[in-house]
This record gives sequence, structure tokens and C-alpha cells, in this order.
Amino acid sequence: MLAVGPLPAWARSGFHPPNQPVAHVMGAQGKIVAILWARHDALHAPPLPNQANKILWVSRLDVQPGSPLTIRATLNGTDRTATRELPNGPAPSYVNLPVAGCWTLNLSWSGHEDQVELGYVPS
Repeated sequence: MLAVGPLPAWARSGFHPPNQPVAHVMGAQGKIVAILWARHDALHAPPLPNQANKILWVSRLDVQPGSPLTIRATLNGTDRTATRELPNGPAPSYVNLPVAGCWTLNLSWSGHEDQVELGYVPS
């Protein structure tokens, strides 16, 4: 669920002031956070021509250099899926999904797993 508030202490590096409110989605197990760059309608399907679907992934756990972040996304209530691989692991990224809706993203990186739900709005 999207929250707008201070990030967990382990995800605040680079944010000033560190306790500023930021739009983010915590992983179900608390191992990762997806930081979004807008409080409303941050992600679009298809992506807008002048606004990327940027997500900053921050892992609470150690990340092995060169280990990708694999995303297996399922559109909630359907059997529609999409797979994305971010070669740099949890880091700044662009994650485009094929259609608008609420997506469950099963994430794996460096031997860790977690899950987030992200909403994509129609363009």
C-alpha cells in the first residue's frame, strides 16, 4: 500500500531532511522499499511521453554486486503476467508494465525475496 511519510531509517540515505515525507511502498516482509516520485498517479501504463515510471528500490538486506532484481508481476484478479529484470539489482530503475491496474510484484535479488503492490493508472 502506498504510504506518504518518512522512509524507514535504513532507506533514508541521500534524503534531506531524512524524515521528510516521501511516497513509498514497503515490501510485505519489510526487506525492500519502492520509492516513488509522485504522491498520486506516479506510475502510468503505457508510460507518459514526458514522465518515466521511475522507482528507487532500496534493499534492507545486503546486495551482492552484479546480482539483478527480478520482478515477476501479476495483474491482480487476472492471469496476466510480466517479467522484468533490473541488471543492477535494487537501485534507480524504470519499470513499465503493459496495462493499467493494481499489480503484485514478486521480487527476488541476492538470494532475498519480497513482494509489493503497485498501482499503474491509464495514460
